[in-house]
Amino acid sequence: MEALPRETIVDVLEDRLRTDILDGRHPAGSYLPPERRLADGYGVTRTTLKHAFGRLVQAGLLETRHGVGTRVRDYARLGGADLLPMLVRHDAGWVREVFEVRRGIGALTAERAAVRGTPAQRAELAALLDAVHGADGADAVQLADIEVHRALARATGNRVYVLLTNTLFNAYLPVRSLLKGPFTDPRAAYERLVPVVEAVIGGDAARAHAAAGAYLRETERIMLDGLA
Repeated sequence: MEALPRETIVDVLEDRLRTDILDGRHPAGSYLPPERRLADGYGVTRTTLKHAFGRLVQAGLLETRHGVGTRVRDYARLGGADLLPMLVRHDAGWVREVFEVRRGIGALTAERAAVRGTPAQRAELAALLDAVHGADGADAVQLADIEVHRALARATGNRVYVLLTNTLFNAYLPVRSLLKGPFTDPRAAYERLVPVVEAVIGGDAARAHAAAGAYLRETERIMLDGLA
């Protein structure tokens, strides 16, 4: 068995500060109270507070200006897609918005892959599709399914599609145990993907776009039903 991670006081404080920021208790653009007062308020040392600040600066939620103070960054205006995993964990409502983008990007990716995919990439797609059928357990099936979509992105020949695909998966992989509905039956998961891969391998862009759209809508419906 794998040992459970132990939370430190910095972990707890980071989570509390992040929640307070995302819930609007510390509004975007505002400066946090002086460190001593904030540390006293949370019942921690200033050293602990500085460590938590450092993590939240890295996460893109805070910015510290020497001699001025620590300000809440306007992440909605200035942040990037790298914030999505954190936002999804904080508020499940973000999942629906991620899925909306997933539908558009996924269908376009399959269309481009059908036009631009090389023989080697098409052979890889066929092998990865078979791996979905042979996977054991919902988690393994879901991860095998993801590899098919990563391969579709690579087959577009456009590295931006690869990064966008990675970003969307990174957004909900941390909560994938709640989204396993479409992957509990390996055969059903395989059969849902077959029309997408066959259209891409056949070089039929219009059919690939339509098949990917249908696949993404169906799996989204099942996952959201599971969340509900």
